[in-house]
Amino acid sequence: MVTATADHAALVRRGRALQYLTVGWNSAEALVSVIAGVVAGSIALVGFGLDSVIEVSSGAIILWRLRAEHDAARRERAERRALKLVGWSFVALAAYVAFDAAKALWRREAPGESFVGIAVAVVSLIAMPLLARAKRSVAARLNSAAMHADSRQTDLCAYLSAILLAGLLLNAWLGWWWADPAAGLVMVPIIAYEGIEALRGKTCCDDCH
Repeated sequence: MVTATADHAALVRRGRALQYLTVGWNSAEALVSVIAGVVAGSIALVGFGLDSVIEVSSGAIILWRLRAEHDAARRERAERRALKLVGWSFVALAAYVAFDAAKALWRREAPGESFVGIAVAVVSLIAMPLLARAKRSVAARLNSAAMHADSRQTDLCAYLSAILLAGLLLNAWLGWWWADPAAGLVMVPIIAYEGIEALRGKTCCDDCH
């Protein structure tokens, strides 16, 4: 019993450490991406940065949840409220990116090159799958549906990194100005799907058992 309790406490500490890393990483990623996106006029890069802001809020919510690990009723109520908030955030982000990307295509607004954005996308594409895998491992051992759902958000960040990188490289290397807003539009259904799933209360509970 003592060993089991100690193992559980160690898992909770590891879970917290991963969420602190998530919050720290995505805070820096959001700041750099939004600034670089505004400077370059890149819709995809700004959208990626705003997604990172949502990742920060999701990580903070999971930290709050882990602190309430001993109170099952409180944890469940917090999860439902958190999913609604994150869901609406994703829906709002999808609407913003869709509008801005469509406007850029209509007006033929060409973004500037952003090598800073390319670097951010490359690093994120490497780091996010590793972080998501570590979160899923802890979530499975804690039987935490919320942390498992949060790992999906981290997976989403990796997918968006690949889309962002493609758009930025095509614009920088080939001068395809439309690749950036097109990358933004590709992001929209992915972001919207995650938001709708959260609003429906999907927490991957079935995957945790």
